[in-house]
Amino acid sequence: MRCKNIWTVFKKDFRSYFNSPIAYIVIVAYLLIAGFLFFNQLLAPGGMQEASLRPFFSGLSRFFLIIFSPAITMRLIAEEKGSGTIELLSTLPISDLEVVLGKFCAAMGLVLVALALTFTYPLTVEAVGSPDWGPIIGGYVGLVLMIGASVALGVMASSWVSSQIAAFIIGFFLCLAFFLLHMVLPFFHESAVKLLEYISFDYHFQSIERGVIDSRNILYYLSLIAFCLFVAAESLQRRKWASG
Repeated sequence: MRCKNIWTVFKKDFRSYFNSPIAYIVIVAYLLIAGFLFFNQLLAPGGMQEASLRPFFSGLSRFFLIIFSPAITMRLIAEEKGSGTIELLSTLPISDLEVVLGKFCAAMGLVLVALALTFTYPLTVEAVGSPDWGPIIGGYVGLVLMIGASVALGVMASSWVSSQIAAFIIGFFLCLAFFLLHMVLPFFHESAVKLLEYISFDYHFQSIERGVIDSRNILYYLSLIAFCLFVAAESLQRRKWASG
């Protein structure tokens, strides 16, 4: 695997985000939603004394990021498959895995830009109180990992189809299922609860959000990301077999 090839794909797709309205819509929409949630809590009675980012991390901010993930990944592979430009990649000295990794990094780059712009929130909290920086750092680490998993799911969905709309729908429901899984646990038999709980995004995020960086939670997200990107690469590989 050559980092140069991954970097080339990354630059092409990351630049394409900012050459279209996609990046600006995603960043502005996310900042408006996240800012409303944060300042609505901060300005509420007692909010100044709490000096916490918990509403930002535990509220709808994560949910909206998971919605945005399929939106920014739906075009990465599906658009190229639909237009036929993906076939040009097979003529270049670049592997399917390098293509997938480059596109994944481009999508993550866009999301991380939006997330980095929220660093003003901890500074605001610091100005009005004495926050515990452990949960704040843990919250950001957890968000990056969870967003990475949702982006990987979106890339995998985009590799399955040639329609961007279909890629968005599949990616959306995959991300939504992982995110809301903990809410349906009471409907399952006790023997299945432990397994389903472990698969849930929220189960692992809650621990990291409290400032407890457990290697098991990090391993869960990294394993899910690796699995999704591997499946996406295999999906592209099967395209070659089919055309052959």
